[in-house]
Amino acid sequence: METHLDERFSAPGATATPWEQARDELARAQTYWLSTVRTDGRPHVTPLIAVWHERALYFCTGPGEQKARNLETNQRCALTTGASTLREGLDLVVEGVAAQVSDPGLLHALAAAYVAKYGEEWRFEVRDGAFHSEEGGRALVFEVAPDKVLGFRKGDYAQTRWRP
Repeated sequence: METHLDERFSAPGATATPWEQARDELARAQTYWLSTVRTDGRPHVTPLIAVWHERALYFCTGPGEQKARNLETNQRCALTTGASTLREGLDLVVEGVAAQVSDPGLLHALAAAYVAKYGEEWRFEVRDGAFHSEEGGRALVFEVAPDKVLGFRKGDYAQTRWRP
């Protein structure tokens, strides 16, 4: 990823956050906020869980949920995560296009990643190009490969941008 420090929004003498640190934070985070746009243009923001796998974030949702309906007409979205503190931590914003995943091999790898990260209660069966669970039914899986990632490091205040 190409790294750029935005000095306009950074403390004097700040350095860019390395991509490896941002990527590790994206992989480690427990909760994320997904921002999508409704068909009438209103924003829709909801918390969810997700996994970082290879080069992208992945999340799942029921086909009838608002976020899935929003993505039917506008696949552009943002996923955010970070610390709700003022003077420490790294807040991250991943901007990209949510592409539905149906490849069985990738779905099996992602199902294993969910269990590894979140535990047995997030075990999914893979069939018919989606996740399935007894409690939640069918869940569509989406990949968001970053078009751009923004990082807001607190404490020494550095705003970093990464692009593929």
